[in-house]
Amino acid sequence: MQDKVIPIRIAGAPAPQRGDAPTPFAGGALRDLRGRTLRDLRISVTDRCNFRCVYCMPREVFDADYRFLPHSAILSFEEIARVARVFVGLGVQKLRLTGGEPLVRRDVERLIAMLAELDVDIALTTNGSLLAKQARALKAAGLRRVTVSLDSHDDATFRAMTDADFPVARVLEGIDAAAAAGLAPIKINMVVKRGMNDHQIVEAARRWRGSGHILRFIEYMDVGSTNGWRMDDVVPSGEVVRRVSEAFPLEPLEASYGGEVAERWRYTDGSGEIGVISSVTQAFCASCSRMRLSTEGKLFSCLFAGHGHDLMPLVRGGAADAVLRDAIAAVWLPRNDRYSEIRTAQTAKRHKVEMSYIGG
Repeated sequence: MQDKVIPIRIAGAPAPQRGDAPTPFAGGALRDLRGRTLRDLRISVTDRCNFRCVYCMPREVFDADYRFLPHSAILSFEEIARVARVFVGLGVQKLRLTGGEPLVRRDVERLIAMLAELDVDIALTTNGSLLAKQARALKAAGLRRVTVSLDSHDDATFRAMTDADFPVARVLEGIDAAAAAGLAPIKINMVVKRGMNDHQIVEAARRWRGSGHILRFIEYMDVGSTNGWRMDDVVPSGEVVRRVSEAFPLEPLEASYGGEVAERWRYTDGSGEIGVISSVTQAFCASCSRMRLSTEGKLFSCLFAGHGHDLMPLVRGGAADAVLRDAIAAVWLPRNDRYSEIRTAQTAKRHKVEMSYIGG
């Protein structure tokens, strides 16, 4: 990949070698420079995807000649499970598998079974294309919840946004299969881009209202450096809530937990709720509790980061768990990220890691 990589160094110590004694760790919750606690780990299991969504993997960049990571360069399931175990020991309570498209990674249910032994919340985000076939096995392996990306219920719009010859009906089949398998409550993510699918906001709310699933509208973000993001393409969440509420009255709900990224709204007639994720217009950096682990073992402390911290030499170099623990702490403790709070037209143009590489 082309992102800049910073080798991890534990403060005051040389790079750990096999058998080195770890730097002492004080224990307790990890808090960064802004007092934010590490609670969530998002794990990218593949940099590949079978869609070419225009806001994530535009085909003019991710074309037939694009060089994805070879299998030897990516973390094995055993390596992922080991790193996840260390994170859990540092206070992480939720693991989310992402991609690319995580379900294109062969036998991913085997990884889920390994992670299920950690007794933490395990979720997965998918485009839904392979979900109908895999939902039952994913649940049996220990997956608790699933989030499905679905930007339109209209085939023409859906195909335009995913740049893939794939029918919406098969994604809906996947959602039904996930519900039948017990992967609930299912969250359905709709990235809203002005002039492309914003005319379908109310239609989407109508489709999922009363279903038991939770529709979440996501502001179009300047993730990565290839999607041609412009502020003019963003539909503010306030506008989304207004449009939905004009058709189906809404009232605000309290957050389900500290650091929840979605602002929750309930239909006043009791027919369910929606969420809005407002990374552009209502930044939630102040409560961000997430670290991201890339497919090839790099740590990213922000979705909009320009570089990662390479954990792979430790993972494959024989470092003890205590050394991994201290290396992770060395990334989190000095963390000062707040990109969405300081976003400008200029910062939007700077190099950032692609979302398909570290997940959303």
